[in-house]
Amino acid sequence: MRAPLSWKAGGLMLGIVFFAAVLLVKPIGVSTQFVIFDGILWDAVSPSVVTESADAKSGYTSMNVYLAKSGGKYAKSVENPLNYSFVFVLALIGGAAISARLRGGVEKAERAMPAVWRDNFGDAPWKRYLAAFLAGFVVLYGARLAGGCTSGHMMSGMMQTAVSGFVFAAGAFAAGIPTALLLFRKES
Repeated sequence: MRAPLSWKAGGLMLGIVFFAAVLLVKPIGVSTQFVIFDGILWDAVSPSVVTESADAKSGYTSMNVYLAKSGGKYAKSVENPLNYSFVFVLALIGGAAISARLRGGVEKAERAMPAVWRDNFGDAPWKRYLAAFLAGFVVLYGARLAGGCTSGHMMSGMMQTAVSGFVFAAGAFAAGIPTALLLFRKES
């Protein structure tokens, strides 16, 4: 098996992908698609959530204020989910699955658990999965409160020199570094 890419090569590749996305389509951001997915599930249970509207710019509206905002743009995405942004999120999940498979599967990753994690929390993979899920939930929740997401604010935003991107990045590191120091007290 090949050695993993260095952080420099990975960062360069990530920068190229983000630049190409902004140049060709639009900035990358994915947290809104979780709201769209919620709307899709809600609409499946209660079809009156999204309705057609001649008054809305997109042609759709919703009884939900968030889905109705921006001229019904989000309501339209709930009604027609096979758009660039939603397919992009599905491709992220598929890409992660392919990457895991090419690297030997999830079981191999469990055996390759970082020593610093083992030293602080033990060998149980479920603890790591639970911690990753909870951390992801907190970040996603906070990002939605801030009106964006980590990829939209930090990566796409900073690349476009948006002040909000730099503020978000500073906040993420200001919270993340002390949290890591607190959680990972034992060094391997």
